[in-house]
Amino acid sequence: MIVAVVIACEIGFWVLLGLGLLARYKLRRRRLGGALLLCVPLIDVVLLVATVIDLRGGGAAAWTHGLAAAYLAYSIVFGHRTIRWADQVAAHRLSGGPPPWKPPAGGMARARYEWGMWLRIVLAYGIACALLGLAICAVGDPTRTTALVTFMIGLARVPAIALLWPLAYTLFPKRTTSRPASRHQE
Repeated sequence: MIVAVVIACEIGFWVLLGLGLLARYKLRRRRLGGALLLCVPLIDVVLLVATVIDLRGGGAAAWTHGLAAAYLAYSIVFGHRTIRWADQVAAHRLSGGPPPWKPPAGGMARARYEWGMWLRIVLAYGIACALLGLAICAVGDPTRTTALVTFMIGLARVPAIALLWPLAYTLFPKRTTSRPASRHQE
């Protein structure tokens, strides 16, 4: 059941986001668009309530409950950033606004950007672990929550693997070259 709720929440996120941006930029209904975008975090509340109800129902916790915690953590850490990015893209494509912001192409600026992203991933992992820890405490039965501990340990692979990007950009920075104006030879 929880997997279906996670999938429904992910679909709901993108539908509400799309409708909000469509109302804001294509239909020129800024208030309606803003209201729809404000409803996006309610999807997280739905997932949280469904997860709590499922765990309180007495069944054993499964990896799906861990997935719900990871989804909530990602949404807390990256949700606003994702909405801001989508808003920039929609403003550019639907209203002729400026192009969306892009991360630095290389050099130490890109390395700093990648370290910031990695720290956000670590924060999301920490939030997921905190949510799983709360679930473990709430259930209060270690035999019913071993899947949550296993999921938490397995989830540690995400920040470990993501560490490769900032390390690579730090140790092997891409050169940023500014190309001089080409001269025509006659």
